[in-house]
Amino acid sequence: MGYKHLQFPENALFLVTGAAGFIGSNLCEAILNMGYRVRALDDLSTGKQKNVDMFLDNPNYEFIKGDIKDLDTCMAACEGVDYVLNQAAWGSVPRSIEMPLFYCRNNIEGTLNMLEAARQKGVKKFVYASSSSVYGDEPNLPKTEGREGNLLSPYALTKRCDEEWAKLYTKLYGLDTYGMRYFNVFGRRQDPDGAYAAVIPKFLKQMLSGEVPTINGDGKQSRDFTYIENVIEANLKACLAPSEAAGEAFNIAYGGREYLIDIFNGLTKALGVDMEPKYGPDRKGDIKHSNADISKARRLLGYDPDYSFQDGIKLAIQWYKENL
Repeated sequence: MGYKHLQFPENALFLVTGAAGFIGSNLCEAILNMGYRVRALDDLSTGKQKNVDMFLDNPNYEFIKGDIKDLDTCMAACEGVDYVLNQAAWGSVPRSIEMPLFYCRNNIEGTLNMLEAARQKGVKKFVYASSSSVYGDEPNLPKTEGREGNLLSPYALTKRCDEEWAKLYTKLYGLDTYGMRYFNVFGRRQDPDGAYAAVIPKFLKQMLSGEVPTINGDGKQSRDFTYIENVIEANLKACLAPSEAAGEAFNIAYGGREYLIDIFNGLTKALGVDMEPKYGPDRKGDIKHSNADISKARRLLGYDPDYSFQDGIKLAIQWYKENL
């Protein structure tokens, strides 16, 4: 069913933080296309202005250049807001290992500022980005909420802390919070550049330019790759979820499992290129296998993802061919 049929109050105002990023910009686009109002907040440290420039002529859109590490900025951004979709964070497990203090300030304190501003300004629902990295070294598949292991990176720790703070804000202050444990999201506008780029856009860009990608590890690691449309659906359904489901975190994925080497081979075939991968060392802090049990999100949020990996990868390939 997706999300396009969902109904919000006529003049609903959504605040999307991290709006110039990959997930944030897609959320802005979806909400504006549904006819609702969007206030975007981003400091453009990792997001890109070009991701949101297309909305500038839309009277329902406004942009604030600001940093969630500043409480006053968060307070101003939450003024009159019905729903917060808090996507602002620095991603990347390896980068967090290089920069633990920054990750703490940005991902934990920044989220706490947003929670506090949302509480003080009377926001109805606070939906925030968590991550499958919170499962750490817990070996069982599929990953199920409530069965987490030892954390493997500062990034994972920041997301676990965000979940605990959000749970407290629901319990102590009655702010309805919903954590989105994303599993390897991919799709249009995901950045293919830089040392910490996600694997699918990076592979696509390299293959399209005739470069041979490097697989970290043996290629036998598996991921529950999740197309961006499923993530939009989850965020918007969380905004309509009952208060009984608040204070919880939910696996947001398709519930499938793809091996990296199969993805490499599938992309070469789809692009009509003939190449063998190079192999590099395992990435520090990486989880070897991930696959999500999404039954809790189905039950409590009505989440029912439409896009399988195969559906999504076709659309992603088409987008990168047209836009790189």
